[in-house]
Amino acid sequence: MLLCGSFANAFGNGVVFPFFLIYLHNVRSIPLGTAGLVLAVSGIASLVGGPIAGALVDRIGAKGMLVFAMLASIVGFGGLIFVRDAQEAFVFAVVIGIANGAFWPSHASLVAALTERESRHNAFAMQRVLNNLGIGLGGLVGGVIATTADPRTYEFLFVIDTVTFVIYLALLSFVPSPPRHPHAHDGPRHGYRRVLADHTFLGVVLLNAAVMGIGFALLGDIFPAYAKNEAGVSETAIGLIFLANTLVIVIVQLPVARMLEGKRRMAAYAVEGVIWAFSWLTVAVAGVWFFGTDAAVLFGVAFAVFAVGECFHGTVKNALTADLAKPGLLGRYMALDSVGIVVGTAGGRAAGGFMLASAPNLLWIAAAFVALAGGAYALVLERFLPADVRRTPYTVPPPSQTVAEVL
Repeated sequence: MLLCGSFANAFGNGVVFPFFLIYLHNVRSIPLGTAGLVLAVSGIASLVGGPIAGALVDRIGAKGMLVFAMLASIVGFGGLIFVRDAQEAFVFAVVIGIANGAFWPSHASLVAALTERESRHNAFAMQRVLNNLGIGLGGLVGGVIATTADPRTYEFLFVIDTVTFVIYLALLSFVPSPPRHPHAHDGPRHGYRRVLADHTFLGVVLLNAAVMGIGFALLGDIFPAYAKNEAGVSETAIGLIFLANTLVIVIVQLPVARMLEGKRRMAAYAVEGVIWAFSWLTVAVAGVWFFGTDAAVLFGVAFAVFAVGECFHGTVKNALTADLAKPGLLGRYMALDSVGIVVGTAGGRAAGGFMLASAPNLLWIAAAFVALAGGAYALVLERFLPADVRRTPYTVPPPSQTVAEVL
């Protein structure tokens, strides 16, 4: 039920996020640079919500924090329907940021707590499949509905997204609350001070931040505006491009998860960097030399290839964080990783927004270079990881808590 709720949530996000920047700029007439800052502010607000949520996950449990995150999301995304200027957009972006900051550590902690270590990567891989299926279908629906000629169509996208949060809340009522790890007290040695002392984990946080900034932030927030305004791609075609990305993930994610069992996790990051670099260079070529339908076809190829790299990332990231977490601190580890993701996403959104306004084609070349640098950094980081977490575990059948039970 937990991952089914995540699917509903992902569908709503898929309806909205590919068109978020277009909505702010083309529909509400907010300048591109400012619109990019609105997206960045949402991420910065998560810096406040995330660490607090992580501590509360360890104290009161992940499920309660998920309920809060859904309620805040209803307020934030529902409020965007009524936005007419940048000031109002900033207000609701803050609410959305706090909601996201609470959602990610609590959701990831709950998935990790409901699965055994040996099957955890498969649970997160399954989450990746369902989330991307939801996002892809949502992007397709959003592309069919939205047109800048009628602002009400964009407002309807946010109505759909808000309804999915309500559905998630209903499904969450069927999810059990796992027992929390007991400890003597919650002094400094059991709090964030202990997490921050884990320098190897901080290196992983930095790696994930770079991955988010150069990958997912550009993919979901910056590319749609580039495709529409620079390459003449329609909203419907943008939805189809995201659907191509999603279908590849749905087909490839679980086989990749099985393939990576027993393999080096940092090598998976390096392969991901090479794949993403190729994808962004393809986007640059398509944007410079092609227009309209021709550009859309090449963009679809780039996004399909990009999806393979996402499958490597989806298998490794959250399972590695859970394996590195000290007993009783899972929520805080997930929260600090989420903070890094927020920083990386905010940086990617802000830099991407301004580069989109000043040097749109150069943006993708720079992204390819950073993707390769991130892969090289992962290989350097590998030597500092504990030996028992360097490789993805093999699934041990039958685990005491299976992926099916999480569903």
